[in-house]
Amino acid sequence: MSKLPLRRTALVNRNTNETKIQVSLSLDGGPLDPLPDNADFSAESVAPNAPIPSQTTNHHASQLMGSQQIWIWTGIGFLDHMLHAWSKHAGWSLRVRCRGDLAIDDHHTTEDTLLALGTAFTTALGPRTGLARFGHCYAPLDEALSRAVLDISSRPFFVGIFNFDGPMVGQLNSQMIHHGLSSWAMAAGVTLHVDVLRGSNDHHRAESAFKALAGACRMACARIEGREGEVDSTKGVL
Repeated sequence: MSKLPLRRTALVNRNTNETKIQVSLSLDGGPLDPLPDNADFSAESVAPNAPIPSQTTNHHASQLMGSQQIWIWTGIGFLDHMLHAWSKHAGWSLRVRCRGDLAIDDHHTTEDTLLALGTAFTTALGPRTGLARFGHCYAPLDEALSRAVLDISSRPFFVGIFNFDGPMVGQLNSQMIHHGLSSWAMAAGVTLHVDVLRGSNDHHRAESAFKALAGACRMACARIEGREGEVDSTKGVL
């Protein structure tokens, strides 16, 4: 019987003057240990901001099952919702905890969370060998339809067309969806195109985009049996 491949996991801490972020990621789902407590997430350090719940507490962006463990708290409800949808449909297990400068706005929290997630993605992926490399997905949500195309290329680039009607989606500035995904692509080292093809509701437009991205990630990250150690590039390197 062949051995099951090791799960691809990473734990990232990103600390700046604006944000304190922890990300734990498994690209292959399964159990994840709780994020480790530290001075940045002690009861005293989070007191000036909205309380961060216990990681065993079910809330709006948590789903703890045998095949996947998802627990996300950034302080921005709609961002949590999008990260939840992304990880769920990508087949990831993901824990995220952020304490950001939301008294200013949502910019640093969104940007830094996606940068940390991009770093976790490329760290968990490890050597870019034996992968499908390319992924694409269409995802509908009622009247909205989005397309995402991903290349694990080590050539960071992002193109996104969303055409949101309003300045905000929930508590998230709609501009930050483009900027956040661009930040993720840069840190993850991928080429990413996301297009909302149609839709009249901004919530639906955004969620269909993240679900399309999730499907593209699942496809591109798939390990191809028989190609272990091989680089899927004419250059011989990614």
